[in-house]
Amino acid sequence: MRKRLTAQWRRGVLLLVTGCLVAAGAAGCGDAGNEHNPPGANARVGPVLIRYAHIAEPPDGPWEPGDDAPFYLWLFNQGEDTDRLLGAETTVARSVDIVRADGTVRGPVDVPTRKLIELEKGRTHLLLRNLSRQIRGGDYVWVTLRFERAGEVALQVHSQVPTYVEDATDAPGLTSPSPGG
Repeated sequence: MRKRLTAQWRRGVLLLVTGCLVAAGAAGCGDAGNEHNPPGANARVGPVLIRYAHIAEPPDGPWEPGDDAPFYLWLFNQGEDTDRLLGAETTVARSVDIVRADGTVRGPVDVPTRKLIELEKGRTHLLLRNLSRQIRGGDYVWVTLRFERAGEVALQVHSQVPTYVEDATDAPGLTSPSPGG
């Protein structure tokens, strides 16, 4: 049941975000007086919209030098021709690879027209390899994305702030009640 609800929620969010991207272009959802800016870095390069670009939250403290940090983002191509994400670079890592869910290098990602491409956990995503410095939740770093047709765009990307919960129940974000309270 929980798995089905999660899938339904995910489909609903996907439809909402896709509709907003198509209807509102680079501005986001909403009217001029009440614009919505989703978390993470958002940008446009040519006809390609970039949304929710962020470094995954550090699991048990900050990302340390030598660590590999996952980098997630969504892409939506409003153009007439398919584009491809060729790669990325940053000064805070030895390299940035496009990898499959299992971490193996896969190479460029097609970005077809009018289709949302989610590069995220459990799917193809980017991986900042061999970090050169510590990155804590809340830190920002510059990452440059390279597309075959649209060109390059530099983003100031946020490392998600961890949400650590001690003695948690199985419900996300809830802590167990204190004894006798």
